[in-house]
Amino acid sequence: MPPSAAERIVWTVDTLAIRPTDRVLEIGCGHGVAVSLVAAKLTGGTIDAVDRSAKMIAATRNRNAAAIQEGIVRLHCSELADTNFGDTAFEVVFGIHVPVFARGEPQREFAVLRKHLVPDGRLHLSYQPLEPATTPAVVDRLSTSMRDSGFVVEDVKIADLGSGRSLCVVAKQGQGGTS
Repeated sequence: MPPSAAERIVWTVDTLAIRPTDRVLEIGCGHGVAVSLVAAKLTGGTIDAVDRSAKMIAATRNRNAAAIQEGIVRLHCSELADTNFGDTAFEVVFGIHVPVFARGEPQREFAVLRKHLVPDGRLHLSYQPLEPATTPAVVDRLSTSMRDSGFVVEDVKIADLGSGRSLCVVAKQGQGGTS
């Protein structure tokens, strides 16, 4: 594990159960720590990472230069809802503490994910609430938002880490999902 990998990021990546040939999308890649962890698990697969901040994309590019050169990592500097993924379809999509999903109106974002998640693909939304007591409310908000957007919640993972309580809501496409 890289020395700068926060425990919640490592835990989230572990919950993804990445297969070597998966096509993965990270929403809100920040400094690219999770991108590095995922890329290390891929042999034949790829990870696309999107962040609206040019500064964060630059940090991700620096951290993952070798994997970018090898074609494992592709970066997108834009809002998720405005990102052009072309015909790419992903087996695994994840986001770690992406505010629009917990506090915003994420219909446009979920529409993009439904379009680009393969029918049996998995969507993981992970958070570490500041107050552990708010975990049920965050799980409820994420689960409801996912269901309202056509996803089927399959699992909720909760872990008490040294850095605090983390949660991950896991969902798949509902009926009518596209690839």
